[in-house]
Amino acid sequence: MKMNECLPERMSKLMIGSLLLIGALALVIIGFTLLPVVGFLLAIPVAALGVYFIRVHLNDKCEIEGS
Repeated sequence: MKMNECLPERMSKLMIGSLLLIGALALVIIGFTLLPVVGFLLAIPVAALGVYFIRVHLNDKCEIEGS
């Protein structure tokens, strides 16, 4: 299997997860400054989604052996 076949899938899941984690960090900052309760309540599920997207399994042909 060529590495190039799975690269777009790996990059997209990493980008989506990273953007969600950055969004969660922004909500935490908003939670400290503007909306204390709302910012933190929104940051928790966004951070969980970010971690989920980074850890989500790829299709079988793109999985790394042993992971």
